[in-house]
Amino acid sequence: MSLIAAAPPLVRTTPPQDPAPLGTLQAGDAFWPVIDLAELRDTQRLDGTVNAARLQHAATEALAHTMAELIAWAAVQQLEGHATLADVPAPSINSTSVQVLRFRRAVYSLAHANLLERYADYDSTGRARKDDEDATRNLQAEQHRRDARWAIRDILGLSRTAVELI
Repeated sequence: MSLIAAAPPLVRTTPPQDPAPLGTLQAGDAFWPVIDLAELRDTQRLDGTVNAARLQHAATEALAHTMAELIAWAAVQQLEGHATLADVPAPSINSTSVQVLRFRRAVYSLAHANLLERYADYDSTGRARKDDEDATRNLQAEQHRRDARWAIRDILGLSRTAVELI
């Protein structure tokens, strides 16, 4: 007597579908650049497990935080006659102002940090999380927050480190 059992392959044989199409975020003030959520997803290597609603929520908070950090600086720039962040004198890379690139980096990094922190509150595989996984996730979130702080400080023209004499 013999038995032949056929099971589905353990390796995925079809590529995953592209995540749902994403839109953009535009601050109420036209000074700030538009945030493209698809670019955020690609730049930060966020896969389809982060759905469009969560990504938009995290990006909205990141945009609000970044704008709040730069609001006084932006007011000065607007008084000097710069209608948008792209109009502020700065070098450009690939025809994009470095200031715009830094702004995007701040928003993208804060959004990614937010997602790392929020996705730590559940386990989709059903296995228990380990302390080292939590520590790794927290370290990654902190690195993204640091990148955002550096980008904001670069826009403001401040040094990336603050040193005090004790």
